[in-house]
Amino acid sequence: MNILSWIIYVPLQILFLPAVILGVSLVGYKQIVVSKKLGLSMTAIEVINGRWTMHIFGMRKDEATASLAAALPNTSLFGLWLTLFPLWVKYKISGRVAVYPRVPELGSESIVDLIVARTLYFDRVIERAMEQVDQLVVMGAGYDMRAYEKLRRNNVAFFELDQPSVQAHKLATLKSSDIVFEHVTFVSVDFANENAIDKLIESGFDKSKKTLFLWEGVTLYLSQAEVRKTMRDIRNIATAGSVLLADIYAERFIEFGGKGSSKKTLERTDEGVDFGLNFSSKHEQTLSEFVKSESMSVGERFFLGEKSDKGPFVVVVEMLID
Repeated sequence: MNILSWIIYVPLQILFLPAVILGVSLVGYKQIVVSKKLGLSMTAIEVINGRWTMHIFGMRKDEATASLAAALPNTSLFGLWLTLFPLWVKYKISGRVAVYPRVPELGSESIVDLIVARTLYFDRVIERAMEQVDQLVVMGAGYDMRAYEKLRRNNVAFFELDQPSVQAHKLATLKSSDIVFEHVTFVSVDFANENAIDKLIESGFDKSKKTLFLWEGVTLYLSQAEVRKTMRDIRNIATAGSVLLADIYAERFIEFGGKGSSKKTLERTDEGVDFGLNFSSKHEQTLSEFVKSESMSVGERFFLGEKSDKGPFVVVVEMLID
Protein backbone atom coordinates (compact mmCIF):
# COMPACT_ATOMS: atom_id res chain seq x y z
CA MET A 1 0.00 0.00 0.00
CA ASN A 2 2.90 2.34 0.64
CA ILE A 3 4.14 1.98 -2.97
CA LEU A 4 0.59 2.50 -4.27
CA SER A 5 0.26 5.64 -2.16
CA TRP A 6 3.38 7.10 -3.77
CA ILE A 7 2.15 6.19 -7.25
CA ILE A 8 -1.07 8.10 -6.60
CA TYR A 9 0.50 10.93 -4.60
CA VAL A 10 3.13 12.12 -7.10
CA PRO A 11 0.80 12.90 -10.05
CA LEU A 12 -1.88 14.21 -7.67
CA GLN A 13 0.64 16.59 -6.13
CA ILE A 14 1.65 17.85 -9.58
CA LEU A 15 -1.99 18.25 -10.60
CA PHE A 16 -2.74 20.10 -7.36
CA LEU A 17 0.17 22.54 -7.67
CA PRO A 18 -2.02 25.56 -8.57
CA ALA A 19 -4.36 24.70 -5.68
CA VAL A 20 -1.39 24.38 -3.32
CA ILE A 21 -0.16 27.84 -4.32
CA LEU A 22 -3.65 29.24 -3.70
CA GLY A 23 -3.85 27.43 -0.38
CA VAL A 24 -0.51 28.75 0.83
CA SER A 25 -1.56 32.26 -0.19
CA LEU A 26 -4.86 32.03 1.69
CA VAL A 27 -3.20 30.72 4.84
CA GLY A 28 -0.46 33.34 4.65
CA TYR A 29 -2.91 36.20 4.13
CA LYS A 30 -5.04 35.16 7.09
CA GLN A 31 -2.06 34.43 9.31
CA ILE A 32 -0.12 37.61 8.61
CA VAL A 33 -2.48 40.30 7.30
CA VAL A 34 -5.63 39.43 9.27
CA SER A 35 -3.64 38.80 12.47
CA LYS A 36 -2.04 42.22 12.05
CA LYS A 37 -5.44 43.89 11.64
CA LEU A 38 -6.74 42.14 14.76
CA GLY A 39 -3.62 42.91 16.78
CA LEU A 40 -2.94 39.20 17.31
CA SER A 41 0.12 36.95 17.17
CA MET A 42 1.06 35.50 13.81
CA THR A 43 3.21 32.79 15.38
CA ALA A 44 0.31 31.55 17.52
CA ILE A 45 -1.51 30.75 14.28
CA GLU A 46 1.53 28.82 13.06
CA VAL A 47 1.19 26.59 16.12
CA ILE A 48 -2.54 25.93 15.84
CA ASN A 49 -2.20 25.24 12.10
CA GLY A 50 0.47 22.67 12.90
CA ARG A 51 -1.62 20.99 15.58
CA TRP A 52 -4.71 20.94 13.35
CA THR A 53 -2.56 19.22 10.71
CA MET A 54 -1.38 16.64 13.26
CA HIS A 55 -5.02 16.00 14.15
CA ILE A 56 -6.24 15.33 10.61
CA PHE A 57 -3.21 13.12 9.91
CA GLY A 58 -3.96 10.97 12.95
CA MET A 59 -0.79 11.88 14.81
CA ARG A 60 -2.46 13.50 17.81
CA LYS A 61 -6.18 13.48 18.55
CA ASP A 62 -7.18 17.07 19.26
CA GLU A 63 -10.86 17.84 18.65
CA ALA A 64 -10.64 21.03 20.72
CA THR A 65 -7.94 22.47 18.46
CA ALA A 66 -9.92 21.47 15.36
CA SER A 67 -13.03 23.22 16.70
CA LEU A 68 -11.15 26.38 17.64
CA ALA A 69 -9.26 26.54 14.34
CA ALA A 70 -12.52 26.29 12.41
CA ALA A 71 -13.81 29.41 14.18
CA LEU A 72 -10.70 31.59 14.00
CA PRO A 73 -10.81 34.49 11.51
CA ASN A 74 -7.02 34.59 11.14
CA THR A 75 -6.47 31.15 9.71
CA SER A 76 -7.92 29.32 6.69
CA LEU A 77 -8.75 25.65 7.00
CA PHE A 78 -9.80 25.71 3.35
CA GLY A 79 -6.32 26.95 2.47
CA LEU A 80 -4.73 24.27 4.62
CA TRP A 81 -6.82 21.58 2.92
CA LEU A 82 -5.79 22.84 -0.51
CA THR A 83 -2.16 22.75 0.58
CA LEU A 84 -2.18 19.35 2.27
CA PHE A 85 -4.81 17.35 0.36
CA PRO A 86 -2.40 15.26 -1.80
CA LEU A 87 -0.37 14.33 1.29
CA TRP A 88 -3.57 13.52 3.18
CA VAL A 89 -4.72 11.19 0.38
CA LYS A 90 -1.35 9.44 0.52
CA TYR A 91 -1.69 9.07 4.28
CA LYS A 92 -5.20 7.63 3.96
CA ILE A 93 -4.02 5.04 1.43
CA SER A 94 -0.86 3.93 3.24
CA GLY A 95 -1.78 4.65 6.84
CA ARG A 96 1.60 6.37 7.22
CA VAL A 97 2.68 9.99 7.39
CA ALA A 98 5.44 11.07 5.01
CA VAL A 99 7.17 14.27 3.88
CA TYR A 100 4.98 16.44 6.16
CA PRO A 101 3.89 16.15 8.89
CA ARG A 102 6.42 13.61 10.07
CA VAL A 103 8.10 12.38 13.24
CA PRO A 104 11.84 12.08 12.67
CA GLU A 105 14.18 10.20 14.95
CA LEU A 106 15.10 12.31 18.00
CA GLY A 107 18.01 14.55 17.07
CA SER A 108 17.35 14.32 13.32
CA GLU A 109 14.65 17.01 13.21
CA SER A 110 14.87 19.94 10.81
CA ILE A 111 13.33 23.36 11.37
CA VAL A 112 10.38 22.24 9.22
CA ASP A 113 9.60 19.64 11.89
CA LEU A 114 9.64 22.18 14.73
CA ILE A 115 5.92 22.49 15.55
CA VAL A 116 5.17 18.77 15.24
CA ALA A 117 8.21 17.50 17.14
CA ARG A 118 8.07 20.20 19.80
CA THR A 119 4.39 19.49 20.47
CA LEU A 120 4.97 15.76 20.85
CA TYR A 121 7.94 16.21 23.20
CA PHE A 122 5.97 18.65 25.34
CA ASP A 123 3.07 16.20 25.40
CA ARG A 124 5.32 13.40 26.61
CA VAL A 125 6.49 15.34 29.67
CA ILE A 126 3.08 16.88 30.38
CA GLU A 127 1.26 13.54 30.44
CA ARG A 128 3.73 12.18 33.00
CA ALA A 129 3.93 15.34 35.11
CA MET A 130 0.15 15.80 35.29
CA GLU A 131 -0.09 12.71 37.50
CA GLN A 132 1.99 14.48 40.15
CA VAL A 133 0.66 18.06 40.18
CA ASP A 134 -2.43 19.88 41.38
CA GLN A 135 -2.23 22.94 39.11
CA LEU A 136 -1.39 23.64 35.47
CA VAL A 137 -0.37 27.16 34.49
CA VAL A 138 -0.12 27.84 30.75
CA MET A 139 2.01 30.95 30.28
CA GLY A 140 1.51 32.94 27.10
CA ALA A 141 -1.22 30.45 26.26
CA GLY A 142 -2.16 31.75 22.82
CA TYR A 143 -4.36 29.14 21.12
CA ASP A 144 -3.03 26.21 23.16
CA MET A 145 -5.91 23.79 23.83
CA ARG A 146 -4.30 21.23 26.12
CA ALA A 147 -6.47 22.28 29.08
CA TYR A 148 -9.70 21.52 27.20
CA GLU A 149 -9.42 17.83 26.40
CA LYS A 150 -7.60 14.82 27.84
CA LEU A 151 -5.66 16.78 30.49
CA ARG A 152 -8.88 18.06 31.99
CA ARG A 153 -9.60 16.52 35.40
CA ASN A 154 -11.49 17.54 38.53
CA ASN A 155 -8.53 17.47 40.91
CA VAL A 156 -6.38 19.91 38.89
CA ALA A 157 -6.78 23.70 38.71
CA PHE A 158 -6.09 25.25 35.30
CA PHE A 159 -4.80 28.77 34.66
CA GLU A 160 -4.03 30.53 31.37
CA LEU A 161 -1.98 33.72 31.26
CA ASP A 162 -1.87 35.98 28.23
CA GLN A 163 -2.12 39.53 26.98
CA PRO A 164 -5.61 41.10 27.22
CA SER A 165 -6.22 41.34 23.45
CA VAL A 166 -5.10 37.77 22.74
CA GLN A 167 -7.04 36.31 25.64
CA ALA A 168 -10.22 38.24 24.83
CA HIS A 169 -10.08 36.98 21.26
CA LYS A 170 -9.55 33.39 22.39
CA LEU A 171 -12.45 33.60 24.86
CA ALA A 172 -14.78 34.97 22.20
CA THR A 173 -13.77 32.17 19.85
CA LEU A 174 -14.19 29.51 22.53
CA LYS A 175 -17.72 30.73 23.15
CA SER A 176 -18.61 30.69 19.46
CA SER A 177 -17.18 27.17 19.16
CA ASP A 178 -19.23 25.77 22.07
CA ILE A 179 -16.04 24.53 23.75
CA VAL A 180 -16.36 24.01 27.52
CA PHE A 181 -13.95 26.32 29.29
CA GLU A 182 -15.50 27.03 32.71
CA HIS A 183 -12.82 24.94 34.45
CA VAL A 184 -10.08 27.32 33.25
CA THR A 185 -9.17 30.51 35.11
CA PHE A 186 -8.11 33.18 32.61
CA VAL A 187 -5.50 35.63 33.87
CA SER A 188 -5.24 38.70 31.67
CA VAL A 189 -1.86 40.41 32.02
CA ASP A 190 -0.45 43.57 30.51
CA PHE A 191 3.13 42.28 30.63
CA ALA A 192 4.61 45.75 30.11
CA ASN A 193 2.87 47.27 33.14
CA GLU A 194 1.70 44.42 35.40
CA ASN A 195 3.40 41.62 37.34
CA ALA A 196 2.19 38.30 35.95
CA ILE A 197 2.93 36.40 39.17
CA ASP A 198 0.96 38.88 41.29
CA LYS A 199 -1.99 38.59 38.89
CA LEU A 200 -1.75 34.79 39.01
CA ILE A 201 -1.87 34.72 42.81
CA GLU A 202 -4.77 37.20 42.84
CA SER A 203 -6.65 34.81 40.55
CA GLY A 204 -6.50 31.92 43.01
CA PHE A 205 -3.15 30.25 42.38
CA ASP A 206 -2.16 28.21 45.47
CA LYS A 207 1.56 28.43 46.26
CA SER A 208 1.38 25.33 48.47
CA LYS A 209 0.35 23.02 45.61
CA LYS A 210 2.65 21.29 43.14
CA THR A 211 2.34 22.99 39.77
CA LEU A 212 3.29 22.38 36.16
CA PHE A 213 4.20 25.66 34.49
CA LEU A 214 3.93 25.29 30.72
CA TRP A 215 6.02 27.87 28.85
CA GLU A 216 5.95 26.87 25.20
CA GLY A 217 7.03 29.03 22.29
CA VAL A 218 7.69 32.11 24.42
CA THR A 219 11.32 32.41 25.56
CA LEU A 220 12.72 33.28 22.13
CA TYR A 221 10.63 36.49 22.02
CA LEU A 222 12.04 37.73 25.33
CA SER A 223 15.37 39.16 26.42
CA GLN A 224 17.68 37.06 28.57
CA ALA A 225 16.90 39.34 31.51
CA GLU A 226 13.15 38.74 31.04
CA VAL A 227 13.62 34.98 30.75
CA ARG A 228 15.72 34.87 33.90
CA LYS A 229 13.27 37.07 35.83
CA THR A 230 10.37 34.82 34.89
CA MET A 231 12.30 31.72 35.95
CA ARG A 232 13.19 33.42 39.24
CA ASP A 233 9.62 34.53 39.87
CA ILE A 234 8.31 31.01 39.26
CA ARG A 235 10.93 29.43 41.50
CA ASN A 236 10.03 31.86 44.28
CA ILE A 237 6.32 30.97 44.30
CA ALA A 238 6.43 27.28 43.35
CA THR A 239 6.50 24.59 46.00
CA ALA A 240 9.04 21.75 45.85
CA GLY A 241 8.13 19.15 43.25
CA SER A 242 6.81 21.72 40.78
CA VAL A 243 8.03 21.77 37.18
CA LEU A 244 8.75 24.49 34.62
CA LEU A 245 8.53 23.01 31.11
CA ALA A 246 9.88 25.25 28.36
CA ASP A 247 11.59 25.37 24.99
CA ILE A 248 14.89 27.23 24.74
CA TYR A 249 16.36 28.07 21.35
CA ALA A 250 19.86 28.04 19.96
CA GLU A 251 21.54 31.29 19.01
CA ARG A 252 21.69 30.09 15.39
CA PHE A 253 17.89 29.79 15.33
CA ILE A 254 17.55 33.30 16.75
CA GLU A 255 19.96 34.64 14.12
CA PHE A 256 17.92 32.94 11.37
CA GLY A 257 14.67 34.48 12.64
CA GLY A 258 16.22 37.90 13.11
CA LYS A 259 17.19 38.59 9.53
CA GLY A 260 15.90 38.57 5.97
CA SER A 261 12.38 37.49 5.11
CA SER A 262 11.86 35.84 8.52
CA LYS A 263 12.50 39.14 10.28
CA LYS A 264 10.21 41.07 7.92
CA THR A 265 7.40 38.55 8.40
CA LEU A 266 7.63 38.72 12.19
CA GLU A 267 7.70 42.51 12.10
CA ARG A 268 4.31 42.52 10.35
CA THR A 269 2.72 41.54 13.68
CA ASP A 270 5.22 43.38 15.87
CA GLU A 271 7.05 40.23 16.90
CA GLY A 272 10.79 39.71 17.08
CA VAL A 273 13.19 37.10 18.44
CA ASP A 274 15.88 37.77 21.03
CA PHE A 275 16.99 35.15 23.59
CA GLY A 276 18.96 32.03 22.73
CA LEU A 277 21.80 29.89 24.07
CA ASN A 278 24.98 28.79 22.30
CA PHE A 279 24.33 25.13 21.49
CA SER A 280 27.07 24.86 18.85
CA SER A 281 29.18 22.71 21.23
CA LYS A 282 28.68 21.11 24.65
CA HIS A 283 24.96 21.82 24.46
CA GLU A 284 24.14 19.54 27.42
CA GLN A 285 26.59 21.45 29.61
CA THR A 286 25.37 24.83 28.34
CA LEU A 287 21.76 23.97 29.17
CA SER A 288 22.61 22.51 32.57
CA GLU A 289 24.66 25.53 33.59
CA PHE A 290 21.92 27.92 32.52
CA VAL A 291 19.18 26.07 34.44
CA LYS A 292 21.37 25.63 37.52
CA SER A 293 22.18 29.35 37.49
CA GLU A 294 18.51 29.93 38.36
CA SER A 295 18.52 27.30 41.12
CA MET A 296 16.66 24.61 39.18
CA SER A 297 17.81 21.25 37.85
CA VAL A 298 17.38 19.62 34.45
CA GLY A 299 14.94 16.74 34.16
CA GLU A 300 13.89 15.19 30.87
CA ARG A 301 15.08 17.07 27.76
CA PHE A 302 14.85 16.72 24.01
CA PHE A 303 17.43 18.41 21.78
CA LEU A 304 15.93 18.91 18.31
CA GLY A 305 18.46 18.74 15.47
CA GLU A 306 21.14 17.43 17.84
CA LYS A 307 22.74 15.31 15.11
CA SER A 308 23.44 18.36 12.96
CA ASP A 309 27.05 19.53 12.67
CA LYS A 310 25.81 22.92 13.89
CA GLY A 311 24.27 21.45 17.02
CA PRO A 312 20.61 21.44 18.10
CA PHE A 313 18.40 24.38 17.20
CA VAL A 314 16.10 24.07 20.22
CA VAL A 315 15.64 22.03 23.37
CA VAL A 316 12.40 21.09 25.13
CA VAL A 317 13.46 20.97 28.77
CA GLU A 318 11.85 19.99 32.04
CA MET A 319 13.20 22.21 34.81
CA LEU A 320 12.72 20.78 38.29
CA ILE A 321 12.05 22.95 41.32
CA ASP A 322 13.44 21.32 44.46
